[in-house]
Parts: sequence; C-alpha cells; structure tokens
Amino acid sequence: MPSLGEFKQGLIKDYNDVNSRIFGIGVVRQKVDVVGDKLIIIALHKRVPSLAYLSALNSNVSELADHYLIKGFKNEFKQLLVEKYGFDVMTIFKDYDAEAELSATVVVMKKDVRDYL
Repeated sequence: MPSLGEFKQGLIKDYNDVNSRIFGIGVVRQKVDVVGDKLIIIALHKRVPSLAYLSALNSNVSELADHYLIKGFKNEFKQLLVEKYGFDVMTIFKDYDAEAELSATVVVMKKDVRDYL
C-alpha cells in the first residue's frame, strides 16, 4: 500500500503519460491535491503548436478540437484510474485555458480517496 505522497507521485507520472499520448506533449508542471472523495490536478501545459496555429486561423475549430481531445483524455484517464488504482470513479471534470496554458482536472470518487490506498 503506497503512502499518499507515493500515490501522488505515481499519479503525476500517469497523468503526464496520458497527456503525452493524446496531445503529443507532456505537462510542464502539475500539482495533485486529495480532498475527501476528490482528486484535484492543476497542470501547466505547453500549447500544442498545431492547435495554437489552428486557433489563429479559426478559433471555433481549435475549440472543437480541444473539446474532443479533452474528452479523449478524460476517457483514458478514467480507465487508468479504474484499472491501475481500483478507483470507483463517478465523474471527471476537466477544463483548459489556452491563453494561460493551465488545466484543472477534478476526479470525483464514490468514496474517500484514502479508502482506496
């Protein structure tokens, strides 16, 4: 059974791996907090160059692309949380601010996160 600190370090690596697979680029910095039945992950990202270029041409298209990439991320991240950590995930909320290059991910579990560790 990992300590909370070890769990957070593993989760940081897993989050970065999923992000790299989907976006082709890792995160610059991230922080994981555990609050009861929630995991809160704040991450500083580098904007995918092709999406930044696309945004300059047509922001509607880049916003649509962001939406579907985030949707794919949430699906893959949820699958990882269930299969690797045995979490019973209720939902995942994720938003990304392209200008600030920051994302916030909130994972809501059916019970306290520490109960799974």
